[in-house]
Amino acid sequence: MAGSSVSGGGGGRPPLFATEKPKRVLAYRLYAGTIFAGILLIWFYRATHIPARGSSSLGWRAGLGLLVAELWFGLYWVLTLSVRWNPVRRATFKDRLSERYDDDQLPGVDIFVCTADPALEPPMLVISTVLSVMAYDYPPEKLNIYLSDDAGSAVTFYALHEASEFAKHWIPFCKNYKVEPRSPAAYFAKGATPHDACSPQEFLRMKELYKDLTDRMNSVVHSGKIPEVPECNHRGFSEWNETITSGDHPSVVQILIDRNKRKAVDVDGNALPKLVYMAREKRPQEQHHFKAGSLNALIRVSSVISNSLVILNVDCDMYSNNSESIRDALCFFLDEEQGQDIGFVQYPQNFDNVVHNDSYGNPINVVNELDNPCLDGWGGMCYYGTGCFHRRETLSGQIYSKDYKEDWARGVGIAENADELEETSKSLVTCTYEHNTPWGIEKGVRYGCPLEDVITGLQIQCHGWRSVYYNPARKGFLGKAPTSLGQILVQHKRWSEGFLQMSLSNYSPFLLGHGKIKLGLQMGYSVCGFWALNSFPTFYYVIIPSLCFLSGVSVFPEITSPWCIPFIYVVVASYSWSLMESLQCGDTAVEWWNAQRMWLMRRTTSYLLAAIDTIGGMLGVSESGFELTVKVDESQALERYKKGKMEFGPISGMFVIITTIALFNLVCLVLGLGRVLLRGGAEGLGPLFLQAVLCVAIVVINAPVYEALFIRRDSGGLPYFVTLVSLCFVSSLCLQAI
Repeated sequence: MAGSSVSGGGGGRPPLFATEKPKRVLAYRLYAGTIFAGILLIWFYRATHIPARGSSSLGWRAGLGLLVAELWFGLYWVLTLSVRWNPVRRATFKDRLSERYDDDQLPGVDIFVCTADPALEPPMLVISTVLSVMAYDYPPEKLNIYLSDDAGSAVTFYALHEASEFAKHWIPFCKNYKVEPRSPAAYFAKGATPHDACSPQEFLRMKELYKDLTDRMNSVVHSGKIPEVPECNHRGFSEWNETITSGDHPSVVQILIDRNKRKAVDVDGNALPKLVYMAREKRPQEQHHFKAGSLNALIRVSSVISNSLVILNVDCDMYSNNSESIRDALCFFLDEEQGQDIGFVQYPQNFDNVVHNDSYGNPINVVNELDNPCLDGWGGMCYYGTGCFHRRETLSGQIYSKDYKEDWARGVGIAENADELEETSKSLVTCTYEHNTPWGIEKGVRYGCPLEDVITGLQIQCHGWRSVYYNPARKGFLGKAPTSLGQILVQHKRWSEGFLQMSLSNYSPFLLGHGKIKLGLQMGYSVCGFWALNSFPTFYYVIIPSLCFLSGVSVFPEITSPWCIPFIYVVVASYSWSLMESLQCGDTAVEWWNAQRMWLMRRTTSYLLAAIDTIGGMLGVSESGFELTVKVDESQALERYKKGKMEFGPISGMFVIITTIALFNLVCLVLGLGRVLLRGGAEGLGPLFLQAVLCVAIVVINAPVYEALFIRRDSGGLPYFVTLVSLCFVSSLCLQAI
């Protein structure tokens, strides 16, 4: 890291972490200043060059609309300055942590893993994540792992029961031979081979044990029945009967590994982490608040079983990839001088299934390497909902005060008898427990918005706590990225809709955070908060200039005019800088280009429908109904993804929008150029040059759409019905130019 450290030690002791600022900040600020000047010139030109109302109805309306669109783009760009203006980098010193704290002095850590549907989240995926966090390089007597199963599935419980047995072999194997990653699924899937410290016999023995576990689980998942064998006589199985369903079941809490008496040691005789299964009560008539409700139930259950001061929550498909992540996080919490006000430590999201030159712009290196460090620089990295370490107090609604000082020696379980703990815990996760309580409002993870994690993090920051972002060289957590266009568009619709709901509610960072968090952080939250509103000007920009080009109406300066310079400079400079950033962060030029395509597709589909649904909901109008049902052959789709082919497939309103934009611009380009050449030759292109360039850019970026329309014959292409509907829209639009 470049720059000077801004963190210090407490009482003369060396710090446990360092914070530094990169040197390239000055270059970005200089670049941003020139872009802002160009934006001001564009605004001035647009305001002073709107065609007279009587000259051309299309030209006047187009000019006025472009003024509004460019005003929004400029203002939104100002918001994005916040995620580039003030970056910081963090480094931890785990050796100092070890010197300062013995293992028995380290705080306990409660780890929450959430699953909700055994069909969408296969049990083997879930328990591989559980096993990865059980095997952390941390004193096992300080680790407590909780699995929340919102489906209340006996198969998932069986999987966890099997994992508790496999852990006796897997954990010592990981620690003895320094295995990374410590998810068995990921470890063996990566083509692991015996290394120097591990004999081939030991490696093959462990691989065979895992294969046996996988085969048993696959058999149970396929049949849906728990085998009637002695090892499945655990009393916990008596909790299930034929009347239980995923949406209607009683509360279940079972301690599968109890350090006092139940399967407490591994094959080497060492202690195992505590392992707890929880299924909160669910009834059809009661609101359960999805993942937020599950996390709040886990907070309560863990408070009576282990009550650790630090809580880590991970999604069931986001396994631990770095066995030292806990110690890294503690370097922030336990630093005597700068750690007292740190409420949570957020690790980035990364994926292990992204291929080279990914078609969907899945690599998020720019976000992880540039955007998030800037939010950290404002003192408020967002809470992602996974891969995050919290102080328990922050999730209990505690407000930070300057005289606050954590007692890391506390946090011991209230009772020792597992049977008593289970019974007490069940009463805390009934459907009615939260009625008339502050849970979900002032305490725990917040309810009332799809982005419960982001809102919770914002409220913690408004309570005076800081959050930090830590992105180690070896990624802390790895998950699975969507590998089809439909999955990505639906995912971004959900995210952008949640962010917009947040921004238009009392949770708006400009309202909730006023006077409590820095302006730069409020702006940073709003970059995502107004994703959806970008859809309207973007949609306008990809339709109207092309329509005017087809009609021969100029809406940009002539190529020979000096006013053309700010338009060209802003576009060329911003995209050149974006490409440079992407390359510096490890992406390829192809991945950058694919990300630009996805930027356009998301803005004109996911964001557009999210904005319509959000605004419609506020006005009491029904939602758009443009939801995508993803029904594709996963194996075939995966093969196409590896070959760089975009996955379309099902009939969808989103695909109709994408196809309409692609076909419309292709028609406008061909007919518009033909019109210009027939009427005035190449000289007549001058007033329409920038429109022609824009139209060409849209056509080029939609190359995979044309391939799916005209060339591909596999099941991932565009259905004929989508093409037919799109052609109807294109014909209607083109008639406006006649």
